[in-house]
Amino acid sequence: MSRSMYSYTKSILERVSFDPKLFCKELEKAIKVLLPYEIDQLRDWLLNYTKEKPELRQCLIYIN
Repeated sequence: MSRSMYSYTKSILERVSFDPKLFCKELEKAIKVLLPYEIDQLRDWLLNYTKEKPELRQCLIYIN
């Protein structure tokens, strides 16, 4: 179940990446439900994903 929550979170974040405010909001919600090791995985994914989308980098403060 938890692995699917991580995958679900990634898919949601990809879908809302057009709007940095919405992206940050969804990221905040995801952090509340993910397990610590999933947050680590999400952090790694986000660092890679936001390389091409610098406008989303501001949201990384929620996972650091």
